[in-house]
Amino acid sequence: MRRRSFIDSQSIKKEDHYASSIKMGWWPFKKNKKILHEEPHIKGTRLWLQDLREISEKNFDNSAEGQRLIRQMQVEWTDAYKKGEVTDELLSGLDRRAFRLLRSDTDEWLKWLDNEDFWMPGWGIESME
Repeated sequence: MRRRSFIDSQSIKKEDHYASSIKMGWWPFKKNKKILHEEPHIKGTRLWLQDLREISEKNFDNSAEGQRLIRQMQVEWTDAYKKGEVTDELLSGLDRRAFRLLRSDTDEWLKWLDNEDFWMPGWGIESME
């Protein structure tokens, strides 16, 4: 009988330990609940410029295709502007770059792609003042 009580007490201890560990939440594989923000992701200046540059550089040897893709991208940033996701300054900066790229011939296309200042935020503002 004594042995039975010892076994019973051990099983009770195991059950108590298991129950308390669940309550305490120590399990290392448990995922924490993440709070999701309902705000939509809005592209910033650098991301728009990066997308424009990537499209242009992927088509460095085919300026006509690059210009076609830039025209499509202009529609995207104009729609984003109408939704309030793009500021006036960003829209005018993207339009200034698109104007140069769309009006360029093959040689000018490559010069614009190689011009690091052209891809920096704020490019062309000084020339407007």
